[in-house]
Amino acid sequence: MKRKIILIGSIFLSVFTSKAQDADTSYKKLTLRKTQVEFIYNQYNQDGNNSAVTGGIGTEQLSVNAPLILTIIPIKKKGELTLKTGADFITSASTDRIDNVVSSASREDIRAHVDASYKHDFEKTTISVGTGFSIESDYFSVPINFGLSVQSKDKMKTYSASLKMYFDDLRWGRLNPDYYRPFGLIYPVELRDKEWFNIYNRNSYNFQFGITQILNKRNILGIFPEIHYQKGLLSTPFHRVYFDDSSLKVENLPNQRLKLILGLKLNSFVGGKFILKNKVDFYTDSYGISGFGYEYETVFKVSNSISLKPSFRIYFQNAAKYFAGHKEHNIIEQYYTSDYDLSNLKTYTTGFSFKYTPSVKISKHLFFNSLELSYSNFQRSNQLVAHILSCSFKTDFVK
Repeated sequence: MKRKIILIGSIFLSVFTSKAQDADTSYKKLTLRKTQVEFIYNQYNQDGNNSAVTGGIGTEQLSVNAPLILTIIPIKKKGELTLKTGADFITSASTDRIDNVVSSASREDIRAHVDASYKHDFEKTTISVGTGFSIESDYFSVPINFGLSVQSKDKMKTYSASLKMYFDDLRWGRLNPDYYRPFGLIYPVELRDKEWFNIYNRNSYNFQFGITQILNKRNILGIFPEIHYQKGLLSTPFHRVYFDDSSLKVENLPNQRLKLILGLKLNSFVGGKFILKNKVDFYTDSYGISGFGYEYETVFKVSNSISLKPSFRIYFQNAAKYFAGHKEHNIIEQYYTSDYDLSNLKTYTTGFSFKYTPSVKISKHLFFNSLELSYSNFQRSNQLVAHILSCSFKTDFVK
């Protein structure tokens, strides 16, 4: 559950950052090349009662403090280098239950990550490439991504394609002072009498294709089909599963998973002060999950330098064919999980953002670009509740 929540936090952070960049209208008339530095701080807090660590019951209390520095550096005339450096400081009550030691040092963990990407414009074509790494006590990941964007001759349509690959090693020990190296998978303390898995790698391949069409002066439509394929250890080694005869095993899921997503976006410009953003997602995968999501956001320009952004998202999904609650699985089943991320659920997310984009010159080469404050409330139908606070401060260094 913890890694999936961190992933959600990461996804939220990337969306938050992209929105800050897309909505920025300051200094558009400057012809000088500039380096942008953005300081971002996210805080994520959740609580619930269906922890997968303890077999679908028990506390899901989790807190993540995630500072991030985003730097965009111009390279000659048409190149751009983007660097992201950050860390997630994690406190999780359920993590103690791996070792059956409450309030131990295992409550706290840290994830550090560094990403670098390069983008180059060739008139109507843009290409990008990137890589980096992410490290946690029981996790090491290397991402590699490629991107291509082509604009039509009349500039009314844009085609895009991206390939993102993640190569993960799920062994524990890299940040432990007794090892500082990958030692092995970590299982719940009472299930360490044997090795439950003979693999420790997980590879993910995400391909997205997009078509964006300018319909008229006020409306832009986007269609974004995606294919995600994962292979390797897709089970979480420290998730417990309790069966209907009270026996206990480590979560076991198939070693391959295919996900298909279709996203539709429609942005509408109403007058000079409102931008209405609508997004619909259709989801299905080989685990038997089908989902539907709808997201709505309004950007309201109070003035040239102040904008407000209320938002709302709703998502529904049916349960995976391998999911059952605490002591609901039958011992003869081949695959089994009590992770409520794979259950029948509904989620509701409401948010509000305030953005201030003044034209302020701090010094000869330094400009104050923008300040954005955001809050989101996430609620899931099994009583899990989360709060996300974000703050972004962006500056420009102009030569």
